[in-house]
Order: sequence, then C-alpha cells, then structure tokens
Amino acid sequence: FFSCIPASMLRPLAIAALLGAGGAAAFAPSPSLLSGLSTHSKAPLIARSPRPSASAGGGVSGMKAALSALLFDCDGVLADTERDGHRIAFNLAFEENDLKKPDGELMVWDEKLYGKLVETGGGKERMMAYWEMIGWEEGDWELAKKLHERKTKIFSDLIASGKIPLRDGVVRLVDEALKEDVKVAVCSTSNEKAVAQIVKMMGDDRASKIQIFAGDVVQFKKPAPDVYELAANTLKVKPEDCMVIEDSCIGLAAAKAAKMSCIVTKSTYTQDEEFEDAELVVDDLESANVDIVTCEGLTQSTQWEDWGIDKDIQNANVGRG
Repeated sequence: FFSCIPASMLRPLAIAALLGAGGAAAFAPSPSLLSGLSTHSKAPLIARSPRPSASAGGGVSGMKAALSALLFDCDGVLADTERDGHRIAFNLAFEENDLKKPDGELMVWDEKLYGKLVETGGGKERMMAYWEMIGWEEGDWELAKKLHERKTKIFSDLIASGKIPLRDGVVRLVDEALKEDVKVAVCSTSNEKAVAQIVKMMGDDRASKIQIFAGDVVQFKKPAPDVYELAANTLKVKPEDCMVIEDSCIGLAAAKAAKMSCIVTKSTYTQDEEFEDAELVVDDLESANVDIVTCEGLTQSTQWEDWGIDKDIQNANVGRG
C-alpha cells in the first residue's frame, strides 16, 4: 500500500501511525486523494518540491533520507538509442563485412527482429544469440568482438552527429540528485566508450560527477544483478538505499535481484512489456513529474525500519475509536 503513496504524503502517514487515532486526523490525507493513486499510473504523481530534510516534520525521531544513489541504465533510459542507434550501427558493421545468412541474404536486423534481440543483454552476446538462432556456424566470439568494436565506432559517430537526443527529464533529475549530494551512476551492458559518450551529452561538468559501470566490467550481464551490486559496493551505499531507473524487464529484473527499488521509463522497444515489480512505471521522467522527491519517497516507502517506526506502523490501529 505505502509504495503507491507520493513522497510528500509518506511522512504524514508515518506520523499519524505513531500518534494513533487521536493524532491521525490532523495528518492523514483525504480518502478521495488516496483513491486515485497507482504506482503504474501514467499521470503525474507528485508535484515537484524541495527534498525534505531529515528533521522535517519533527514528529519522528531519527528519520533520515534513504536515497543514497541514483543509478541509470543507459540505452532506452538516458536516450532512446536502440532502434535508430545501435540497430543501425550493427547493420552497417554487418554490411561492411559482407556478412550473409545461410540462405545467402545479407544480415539485416529490421525493427521487429531487433525488438526481440534486445532481450539479450550485451552487443556481443546479442550477435551470438542471433547467429545461433539462424544456424550460422561461421559466427564465433572472436568475430563478435571484432564486429562489436567496429559497431561501437559507428554508433559513436551517430551520437556525435546529434541525431539521438537525451530523453526528457533526464538532465533535470540528474541535476536534482547532484544538488542533494545523491550519488549518480550509469550501469549498462553496452560498451563503456559508447556509454561515456552518451553521458557526455549532458555536459562535461555533469559527466565528471557521474560514475560509469558498463560493458565487460562484470562477468554476468543483466538480468544478473552484478553491475548494480558492483555500483553499490564501489559507491559505498546500501542496495536498499538506491533507486534504479530502467526501461526493460531485463533491467528491472537485475535491479530487483540486487535488492534495489526501480522506476521504469518505457522506451521504443518496451512499450508493451509488463513491469509488475517496479515501484513506478511512466512514459518518461518529465511528463510524469518524476523528481528527486519521487525517487526518495519510493525508496523510503520500503525502508520503514531505517526510520525506526516499522513496528509502530504494523501494530497501529489507526481506525480505532
């Protein structure tokens, strides 16, 4: 229940639970407001407001902000790069090397096929999966590495051309996090150089403050949790105090396996996917008003114990007369 309540309402509810029926009325939100909320609503959920301080409210001793790190996926989250970026780059690399399928036709990944292939995390792994699917026996890991290196260069040229913009709300949310001393990182299965180039689209100053965990930095890629676990360990934050921004079921599974909260921003190839385990699902960060308070609230909503009030909430009978 609490995971679908905006951050601006979480503290009043917590305070009301502590105070019992006598004090609940002064803090509880109206029933009409609660009835319209959903973690999967596409409508704006939270009005932007300054991040509450640890002492805000005054009624809960020891309450502290739970959000320590904001971890972004790259492709589909920072920019919608898959269809008009990576796919095009793969096809050009195939064409340059005159790669042909067993039936003699050139290898070309159309939009529909690529939508299926993106279910495999990692570019080299994606090619290997495709070659196995079509029964192409000439493909091996060494060829995949060679093609991926060329594909990465082509992709970098596409990014440099400015034809693939950052998604709405990304820069704003990054700025809000940095302003509040929340650590920001990008965790991706893509090549580190390609990810760095997309991050640099935010400007050199922002990019210098964002740590990147990408490519083969971990042995097992998403949906394995390894890249998010590495980020938490490196940044010295607890997994439960991280908010992940993802766009796919694979990424969501990785975040959840790492015991992290996750907001999903749907992208071109994930519009029809189901994200039942996400804290929030939106079309984009901007239109849904997802800000640092949203992220903090949805993280805190599962961290009652950090506030020292979990047992009070579980045992409180707010409705008793």
